[in-house]
Amino acid sequence: MSGVILRATDSPSDVLATVIQRLRPATLEETVEAAALQTRIDRKYIVAPELLAPLVHGLGGGVQALEIDAERCFAYESVYFDTPALDSFRGASTQRRRRWKVRTRTYVESGECMLEVKTRGAHEETEKDRMPYAIGVRRHLTDPALAFVNERVLLPEGGRELAPVLTTAYRRATLLDAVAGVRLTVDSGVVCSTDDGRAIALPDHLLIETKSAGAPTSADRLLWQLGQRPMSISKFGIGMACTRPGLRANRWHRPIRRYFRTEAPSAAG
Repeated sequence: MSGVILRATDSPSDVLATVIQRLRPATLEETVEAAALQTRIDRKYIVAPELLAPLVHGLGGGVQALEIDAERCFAYESVYFDTPALDSFRGASTQRRRRWKVRTRTYVESGECMLEVKTRGAHEETEKDRMPYAIGVRRHLTDPALAFVNERVLLPEGGRELAPVLTTAYRRATLLDAVAGVRLTVDSGVVCSTDDGRAIALPDHLLIETKSAGAPTSADRLLWQLGQRPMSISKFGIGMACTRPGLRANRWHRPIRRYFRTEAPSAAG
């Protein structure tokens, strides 16, 4: 991007904040109206921070950054739930046709919390259903929460065995071009941790996720031109595989080996 000055010592979070500050702002209402894709195809990329400016520049003048209360990078916390048999993780790791995730997601600055159920269909499309949730019980599933989950996923014991197994924390910016139909998120400072102190982090790279109804977007094509290819990446799957001895990480071996490293949970930003 023309005019952006980056230093070699800048962290991925610093680079993200610098690059998106040059963009025109988009309101939350504009973002939801133009690009809310609850049934969608996600493509994920692990990208060196210095490629973000060329990517944004290539998207052109129509790209905007979500801005709320003068902020453009927001802290997220997600708490994932699973059964004692780790059915959710095993569905992700073996790519079962009908797999699911249950999590609470907290938007740290606003204090808003949502309960989310993500399901994956036969054609790899992701469907996400969500309901407002009380932040004080985000590590617990209440009876209304279990009813919400069971309307979407058939679980043993009505889901009452679901318990928190992993927490992810990161900072996120959302970019969109409503006319071109482009929406992507950029995450920095990703840390996945367990209650007993084990953690894995993505310290030196950005995690970019493009979202579309099917066909690759112009953002995907630009990333390909920059030498990037989509990877099989799941914060939940990688976090579980790397913090729980004995779980298989074969599906995510390449990104784990190249980009992730163990960290103390206090590194979450």
